Amino acid sequence: MSQSKIGILGSGDVAQALGRGLVALGHEVKLGAREATNEKTNAWAKERGARASAGTFADAAAFGDIVFLCTLWSGTKNALDLAGPSFDGKVVVDVTNPLDFSTGAPRLAIGLTDSGGEQVQRWLPTAKVVKAFNTVGHAHMVNPDFPSGPPDMFLCGDDEAAKATVSGICKKLGWGVVDAGGIDASRLTEPMCILWVAYGMRTQSFNHAFKLLRK
Repeated sequence: MSQSKIGILGSGDVAQALGRGLVALGHEVKLGAREATNEKTNAWAKERGARASAGTFADAAAFGDIVFLCTLWSGTKNALDLAGPSFDGKVVVDVTNPLDFSTGAPRLAIGLTDSGGEQVQRWLPTAKVVKAFNTVGHAHMVNPDFPSGPPDMFLCGDDEAAKATVSGICKKLGWGVVDAGGIDASRLTEPMCILWVAYGMRTQSFNHAFKLLRK
């Protein structure tokens, strides 16, 4: 895959981890936050060098040929509203999970008959939304190293070319890829996050990922 300009909406661990990996692949990456003065995004950009920069949500969305959505679910709609009309025709990688923490342990705020991925596609009707990177923690998003080999990234979306683009990114970052289908398959992959978290809480270790075994 040729080098691209990539915008990332988000300033937390997930945004920074994916940003580091994408800069290492040679892409230009701009992290976006609510304010251009965000200390975390500016510190990240300073550490990563010439191909890294920071700005607002709107700056990152306008900058990227590809845009990664790495916000907490509770702030996702607001982030997209602040980003403005910069998504037309772009591949948007939805890394979010619609999690509800009101009862302590996370549960799905949307599920079974709808999904966060479908909601993001409705919010961005002219974008090509691909759900990916939502089934593993930030520590293993880039070059995951497991004794049994690379795990698989489950992705889904309605646009085949967009999925091919995201699949290429996943593979460059060290993942196998499983195409789970259209964006409605987010109803299946988002609960995988709950399984990932639940197993981690039970074992007190979050060093795990999913792999589809084929014969």
